[in-house]
Amino acid sequence: MSRSIALLAYPRCQLLDVSGPWQVFASANELAGKPLYRLTLLGESPGPLATNSGMAFHADRSWHSLGVEETLDTLLVAGGSGVTEQCGNAALIDKLRELAPHVRRIGSVCTGAFLLAAAGLLDGHRATTHWRHCHRLAEAYPAISVDSDALYLESQGRYTSAGVTAGIDLALSLLEADHGAELAGRVARELVVFLHRPGGQSQFSEALRSQQRDVGPLRRLLDELHANPGADHCLEAMAARMAVSPRHLSRLFHRYLDTTPGAYLTRLRLEQARQTMLASPTPLPLERLARHWRLGGAEQLRRLFQRHYGVSPSVYRQRFRASPPNASAALSSPHPQEPRSCP
Repeated sequence: MSRSIALLAYPRCQLLDVSGPWQVFASANELAGKPLYRLTLLGESPGPLATNSGMAFHADRSWHSLGVEETLDTLLVAGGSGVTEQCGNAALIDKLRELAPHVRRIGSVCTGAFLLAAAGLLDGHRATTHWRHCHRLAEAYPAISVDSDALYLESQGRYTSAGVTAGIDLALSLLEADHGAELAGRVARELVVFLHRPGGQSQFSEALRSQQRDVGPLRRLLDELHANPGADHCLEAMAARMAVSPRHLSRLFHRYLDTTPGAYLTRLRLEQARQTMLASPTPLPLERLARHWRLGGAEQLRRLFQRHYGVSPSVYRQRFRASPPNASAALSSPHPQEPRSCP
């Protein structure tokens, strides 16, 4: 039985948010030798539709023409820089609300989650989006449980995925659910991607350096930690710099960052270790890397990598290392400044 798949696009959507999932389903048709999926690209109106890269798609039909009586199996909403404008498109929001009860699966790619959220379709559900926008999604829609690390999520028929290429991961998971791992694996090999990509989206982000949120009185302290994470920033020293008690400092971290001072500093140091590892032309001894960034020993660094990035240090380095300048000198001296001891 052929399933009807619709992808909803709009001006300045992300090119790969549309073409990635589309190619998964199209490749499934080709490899199966029969039309497992009937694909439709929806726009405000039929015709050319410019993406945020400048390349244009051709919408097959208008989403205005979709009726609840149509047997639409899956509807996926693209993300992109045009999503903010679309969140103010009352007709589109109403159409999504109208269609949702009649579609077996409704989902989003990247920031397309904001359109589903604006329609109230993610309230009470777990959801994700591009790591850069997870905090904004959680802040704007508190009824949604936002997971900033997931590549994709399913929650009672609602599907969301992380940034851009994660739409391919989501589409492969839908294909596997429909037609099994064997065909999904063949499509993944054809597209030269993982069927089940290891790790979460934390492995791609520089989350700590990219946080854009109100941190209140913590801003100056955080700037100091970011400027020199390798120093001996014990809780008492950080509290003294803030002229507050250690207990009150912990309360401030929980209030503004939903974490502890120690956990924040560990994540910051892990980020620095990650960057140092990627910048080195040759593998660095984990013990040395861990000592330099005050992350315990090699085994503790391995556990931290696995916990935060979902992969081991060696796998991470193989996957992401480019060929930047020599960074081994970054570990040739003690810490960037003399450790600050605490009483």
